[in-house]
Amino acid sequence: MAKRIVIVGGGAGGTITANLLARNLHHELTTGQVVINMITNTPDHVYQPGFLYIVFDKVRSEEIVRKQRDLLDSHINLFVDPATKIDREHNVVHTQSGKEYPYDFLVVATGSRIVPETIPGLAEGGHFFYTLESAKKLRDALKDFEGGKVVISVGVPHKCPVAPLEITFMLYDYFKHKDMLDKVELQYTYPINRLHALEPVANWALPQFEGKGIKYEVLFNMEEVDPVKKVLKSMEGVEMKYDLLITVPPHKGAPVIEDSGMGKNGWVATNKQTLNNESYTNVYICGDTTDIPISKAGSTAHFEADVIAERISSQIQEGSTSTRYDGKVVCFVETGFDEATYVWFNYKNPPKPTPPSKMLHWMKLGYNRLYWLSAKGVL
Repeated sequence: MAKRIVIVGGGAGGTITANLLARNLHHELTTGQVVINMITNTPDHVYQPGFLYIVFDKVRSEEIVRKQRDLLDSHINLFVDPATKIDREHNVVHTQSGKEYPYDFLVVATGSRIVPETIPGLAEGGHFFYTLESAKKLRDALKDFEGGKVVISVGVPHKCPVAPLEITFMLYDYFKHKDMLDKVELQYTYPINRLHALEPVANWALPQFEGKGIKYEVLFNMEEVDPVKKVLKSMEGVEMKYDLLITVPPHKGAPVIEDSGMGKNGWVATNKQTLNNESYTNVYICGDTTDIPISKAGSTAHFEADVIAERISSQIQEGSTSTRYDGKVVCFVETGFDEATYVWFNYKNPPKPTPPSKMLHWMKLGYNRLYWLSAKGVL
């Protein structure tokens, strides 16, 4: 009987894993020894880091959306049929249509989602940039904004950990280019006692903020928004007035994870080196879905996908595997409209932000265009 690989989730992690498996197992696929089924909830694939550029009219929406089928190797079966339950005891995935997909190996790459509704008033009073719709809405709000206090506030947990810094720096340049800096006050808040969770990044960001006159308040955890009075309240008892509120809402994992009893808030217990779901050697977790205490970012999903594809391929072809994930994460950080910095780190080595440069900015823009090759498993 053919070995059945099921991949739940068609984002970066799931797509890269699927295409790498198809390349590694080409012979087995063409001879019927292996079947790869991908289950996803949408026919489209969205390059989510592009949302930040939508906000500032730097890209159009059609530039960051492709059909999922077009990104997958032709030997991969695609089913647009949301998973509703993952039964790890019987090795089967149930879907919304009532179908069942048995597996020998399972890859769960269901990603994360914003949950602004967990903070009263946030959905009504705040703007976001973590979906295409919300990024367009914020873009339009900025066009109509005539001045006042802009508050950037961060909920936890959230994916793309450098995004709060990027949106802040890009807002500064946006208002600078519109000759509005004298009419705008930028106020950044962060939940812990520094500007970013990664201490070296926080230490780098501090002089950047101070040099640009960006105000900041740390130890500020969003508790409630009054959209009528335009007041943001923190758990620490601080009330902050705003004219425009831009937030990174808290995130949760996909509902199917909790519905399947796989993890609170949609995060799955994951071995940080093998990427197996703890206690299940034939179940792998990729990307945002893991509970590994590292950045929930596209590059994280990419490097994890490399490891997962190698491990499953080796298990099928050789009966064993030794590949491990070392926690590698790579992030470009936009520091405005024409410069960026870069951080690389893993489980053992902390990040060391480089001085911002135009070259790194153009490298970031170049990768935005090349992402589709990454999704196809080429880069």
